[in-house]
Amino acid sequence: MSYSVIAPWARVQQAWQENVLLQWDQQGTLVKVESNYQPEPNSSIPRLSGPVIAGMPNLHSHAFQSAMSGLTEYRGQTQDSFWSWRDLMYRFASKLEPQHIEAIATWLYIQMLKSGYTSVCEFHYTHHQASGQAYSPISLLAQAVMQAASHSGIGITMLPVLYQYSGFGAQPPQAAQGRFLNEPEQLLRILLELQKQHPISAQRAYGVAPHSLRAVSPESLKQMVALMDQHFPNSPIHIHIAEQTAEVEACVALHQQRPVEWLLNHMEVNERWCLVHATHLTEAEVQRAAASRSVAGLCLTTEANLGDGIFPAKDYLAAQGRIGVGSDSHIAVDWRAELRLLEYGQRLLHRQRNVLCQADQPQVADFLFDASVAGGAQATGRQVNGLAVGQQADFLVLNADDPILAEHSSDTWLSALVFSERAGSQPIRDVYVAGQTVITDGHHAQEDQAWQNYRQTLRHLLQHS
Repeated sequence: MSYSVIAPWARVQQAWQENVLLQWDQQGTLVKVESNYQPEPNSSIPRLSGPVIAGMPNLHSHAFQSAMSGLTEYRGQTQDSFWSWRDLMYRFASKLEPQHIEAIATWLYIQMLKSGYTSVCEFHYTHHQASGQAYSPISLLAQAVMQAASHSGIGITMLPVLYQYSGFGAQPPQAAQGRFLNEPEQLLRILLELQKQHPISAQRAYGVAPHSLRAVSPESLKQMVALMDQHFPNSPIHIHIAEQTAEVEACVALHQQRPVEWLLNHMEVNERWCLVHATHLTEAEVQRAAASRSVAGLCLTTEANLGDGIFPAKDYLAAQGRIGVGSDSHIAVDWRAELRLLEYGQRLLHRQRNVLCQADQPQVADFLFDASVAGGAQATGRQVNGLAVGQQADFLVLNADDPILAEHSSDTWLSALVFSERAGSQPIRDVYVAGQTVITDGHHAQEDQAWQNYRQTLRHLLQHS
């Protein structure tokens, strides 16, 4: 059995095309994408209400942090930085129980879907009880996240995090990091339990996330990759890297190499890898990282909120580097905001306009959208790379009557979508994941109940903070 719709316009193969037939099978995989389609008279194929674009993969998420929004925006007694924010995050994370994790992630994932993210890579590092003792089963908190993905309907790549130390040189972990700690064999056990309860499917994939070079030893990093090669071959590997200058300085002090330099020198970095943030790169690292065919995982709203710095996007993209975007700590849950800030950061840095584009694609929004869908899909390890045969039927139906899109033509739809923001605007009308409608006219079927569960959870956490 197959299912079909006709899009009046759709972005196919990086170009807008008219009257596009989208047809998918029972697994939600596209089996036909045909432009200029002329249906038979009296055809029953539904016609969508607006232009169609691919769903955006969200390549970096810490779901629980979405409940922290607004709690860290004040200056302490010392100069605030990523590291002072991290201490506050640890205190918040210590209060979370499985039911809290599920309620927070379910509400967050519904918000992702409403904003046009149809896939998420969950960089999940809260594994154990606040005391550091393992739950039974050990994968209980990760199971809660997988349940949230199922309830919401979003596609997920679960990335349990390997975390061992508090800093470079195998510094002992802090007491507040006890919830995060695992050895490679223990993390593999979590993955195998997850796979048993939530088997791999078109909607679900697994990978691993060595947290960072400061939190994982070189030996454990290599062991973890070897275990994944054995049990989850070709699965994604995501790692935080070169996010903060202090991290770069500590890596140089220990290894006499910068983080990205060390990784490229000691690991086989290829298409499986997502280098999350990668903010602080030398010119040589830019060239080598781009040539590795890994994906730079950019989380612009979070990076700005934490004061990380500005990724060298102009040079990296000129070197044919691959990118994707994520909402990370979920200060904003909107891929449009990520792309907008990516370009605006470069405008401020270079004091130019329309920086991130290429000669064959002068439209900044179109270029960044296509690049982020492709890079995000690569980082998920799933077939979600746009509207093409063999890819999943993940797509967004735009509201062409919305104030930011009204009277535009296909030449400027994406430009208006990315670079315009209006109060009350709702330019994404419907969202499909694997051919299933998960958002209809801006609403999710489980939204009201998910909101009540989230609000109750938030009330409990904030009253006990």
